[in-house]
Amino acid sequence: MDKVERLISIIMIMLKKEIVSTREFSQLFNVSKRTILRDMETLSLANIPIYSVIGVKGGYGLMDEYKVDKRLLSSSDLENILTALSGLEQILLTEEVERTLKKIEAMVSPLTLNRSIELSFYDWVGRSEILETLKVCQQSILKKRLVSFDYIDKDGAVSNRTVEPYELHFSESSWYLKGFCLHRQGYRTFKLSRIDHIAVDERVFHPRDDWSEQVHEAIFLPQLVTIKAWISSSIRDQVIERYGRKSIEDPGSGSLMATIQVPQNESGFQFLASFGTRLKVIEPKSYVEDFRNYLCKMMENYS
Repeated sequence: MDKVERLISIIMIMLKKEIVSTREFSQLFNVSKRTILRDMETLSLANIPIYSVIGVKGGYGLMDEYKVDKRLLSSSDLENILTALSGLEQILLTEEVERTLKKIEAMVSPLTLNRSIELSFYDWVGRSEILETLKVCQQSILKKRLVSFDYIDKDGAVSNRTVEPYELHFSESSWYLKGFCLHRQGYRTFKLSRIDHIAVDERVFHPRDDWSEQVHEAIFLPQLVTIKAWISSSIRDQVIERYGRKSIEDPGSGSLMATIQVPQNESGFQFLASFGTRLKVIEPKSYVEDFRNYLCKMMENYS
């Protein structure tokens, strides 16, 4: 453990405990008492309000005003924050998220911590690769530096882009980068899984005045089409989870009628095809025809 990590750990421990002795710190970090004394001096110089208590039960503590007021955040509030962060941790595992989790955990008594919600996500192998790209994007956004990368579009065409990065967005199961593309001279959204050879430029950019107008535009959302489909009762729960109970009617014929919205592109076809024979699209007729053509082309790969 390096010095910075040890200093952060010392602060988190003092947030949790009233008084911690030099001996406790020394044994915990396997360093000398003199090293701990120097650490305390370093934290004091950094304006961390540490006070010392002399005597047999003496040690170091943090001034109360530096700690979160328990009246503002209850144990339940803190547990809710931990639940939300634990979900974020699984899709965005960074040192910052880990440190925040540890800080919040240090504020909750282990005896009272009783999480009633557990979040689980698939541990995709590709997530670690996307995470590296995401870290570079975060760094460039914070430092307001241009990023350059090769971008592969849906048809496989590769183009080199230089972008002013403004915001990262997570939608469904994918990460996106929103920014101003210097090559296209306009705001664009880039899917991180299509970005390759990304690098942070030395050039610094100044955020554009009209960026705030772009923030609320959901440019990553596709155009949707409303369809009707017969569905098997075996996928009823999946449809409810995505579209709600009102999307399903039971005409009493053995099958269920679902009225849902899907992307009016190939991803919509892929979603519907994932249900196999448990779903049959019946309206609108034009969409049925397009979906049939998609399935026929898929079957040609196996003919």
